[in-house]
Amino acid sequence: MIRKAADLKTEIRDKMRGGPGAVTIHHFFGKPEFTANVRLCARLVLPPGAGIGEHKHEGEDEVYIVTRGCGILDDGTTKTRVSAGDAILTGNGGSHAVTNDGTDDLEMIAVIMCYAAQTTRQG
Repeated sequence: MIRKAADLKTEIRDKMRGGPGAVTIHHFFGKPEFTANVRLCARLVLPPGAGIGEHKHEGEDEVYIVTRGCGILDDGTTKTRVSAGDAILTGNGGSHAVTNDGTDDLEMIAVIMCYAAQTTRQG
């Protein structure tokens, strides 16, 4: 399946997970389109000053791949600068937050994979 950039479903989440500002989410594919246990597959755009608040991943793993810009990733114990080309993996009950403290948009590919089998499928 190919989905053209112009056809991506886009949403804006204000104060995502309690973070500052608004995050734009461009969904590559939705959960019902996967046969694997994937909850999210999207490009996230955080403008300067925006962030995703601290949250945990119980029963799932999340991968961020930074494709543009830079920011601060807080894993609950350490704050680390991340920039284009960096990859972040969290899960197994681990928490994290990310904030764009730069002057350009911070863009990341995000994929969330669930451990347990999906119980419902649509479409």
